[in-house]
Amino acid sequence: MTGNLPSQPKATILVVDDEAAVRRVLVMRLQLSGYRVICAEDGEQALEMFHNESPDLVVLDVMLPKLDGFAVCRRLRAESCVPIIFLSAVEAISERVAGLDLGADDYLPKPFSPKELEARISTILRRVGRGNAVVESRELPTGQGVLRLGDLVVDTNRRQVTRGSERINLTYTEFSLLELLFRDPGHVVPRAEILEQLWGYPPRRAADLRVVDVYVARLRGKLEPDPRNPELILTVRGIGYASQRMGEASAAG
Repeated sequence: MTGNLPSQPKATILVVDDEAAVRRVLVMRLQLSGYRVICAEDGEQALEMFHNESPDLVVLDVMLPKLDGFAVCRRLRAESCVPIIFLSAVEAISERVAGLDLGADDYLPKPFSPKELEARISTILRRVGRGNAVVESRELPTGQGVLRLGDLVVDTNRRQVTRGSERINLTYTEFSLLELLFRDPGHVVPRAEILEQLWGYPPRRAADLRVVDVYVARLRGKLEPDPRNPELILTVRGIGYASQRMGEASAAG
């Protein structure tokens, strides 16, 4: 480690890509930014390194030997909420949506700017409390960081959601979306604002806003009794999303 790098790495990043040139560039750039970087070149090696090293974030290519990125993401999500950023040479919206549906936190098409990837990594790690950034403590309007939405109990201090005795597993991004929507119940939050606050970049194309729609759908699927007729998170057509007011949500439950 050179004298230009901090003595304590900000976080450990697992880079999974079968292209050696991509791995070299990312290792160099991310190490200069103060991260500890480990690499894998196929899906099976990625899972092995994940279990051995417990990285704080995974940068995951979609097209990989042995196990593709989607299969790796599916296995990681079965056991972990580790943030995942997909990389892919295919920019089709359908593939992007498929990756997000599996629980990825972001999706960056190739060729990409290493600087943009660094910015997205920094935003996600800041949100989950890693790195050198100070995490902003945001409590929902309950006094003690606990919110009741019908039969749901949201504990913002532990970042946990339960229904009765059953815990509902949310990724970091899903929980952050829940916090954002219920910070001001009844207030409409535009999709572009959600994207900027949670993902750290403004929408540049329609596919960027689709990220928000996919995550709202994922959150509804986990929280709503009938996701097709949502009671907690409402769509405001042409604008964005709004949460039910507390009294309304409690009455609905």
